[in-house]
Amino acid sequence: MKEFIFLATIVAFLVLQGACQPSNKKNKEAETIAQKERTPVQVESQDEFQRAYFASGCFWCVEAIYENVKGVKESISGYSGGHTNNPTYEDSNTGTTGHAEAVEVIYNPNVVDFSTLVDVYFGSQNITQVNGQGPDRGSQYRSIIFYQNQAEKKIIDTKIDELNKKLEENKVAAQVLPFQKFWVAEGYHQNYERLHPENPYIQNVSIPRLKRFQKKYPELLKVDAHH
Repeated sequence: MKEFIFLATIVAFLVLQGACQPSNKKNKEAETIAQKERTPVQVESQDEFQRAYFASGCFWCVEAIYENVKGVKESISGYSGGHTNNPTYEDSNTGTTGHAEAVEVIYNPNVVDFSTLVDVYFGSQNITQVNGQGPDRGSQYRSIIFYQNQAEKKIIDTKIDELNKKLEENKVAAQVLPFQKFWVAEGYHQNYERLHPENPYIQNVSIPRLKRFQKKYPELLKVDAHH
């Protein structure tokens, strides 16, 4: 009798699990639609500097790339694109908060414009990889490009259309979402690539990705760009 009950419980669990999967998928699709329908938040410029927000895999890598670009004052690692407040690294890694590892790019638009920052974004990643970059897989590593106004959205959409025309099979995987909120990551994540060059991940993933970008866009690099 115990064996029967045990088997019946397993069958019921599997049926319930199967029934929940489409619902979970629908919930995620509904969340994405809801995000796209939100009004973008415009971040006020400070002095001559403006801010832009991008997600493209591990934020250690992306932060290092943007900090090598002329006109970028600073790049900060954090989280964006989710539905919870005050996300932590541990929380975001579960994939349940909706957040992706992202960067806040503080830049001087008189030196580098938003359009060029978008070029840097697409030119420094595998644009067709879904839910990840390189070895980092999961929704927390998905590519998202955020816009704060319709002018930025038009720039993004135009560039994606141009890229898609050149692609034979897969299309650009990045989500395009109205910016809502950026949560700064824990202090130990900031400038991680520069401060921890001996880290195996930095040596095998971050630095090679940075070098590929530097080779592709030498005209955009700061004079003192490292590596």
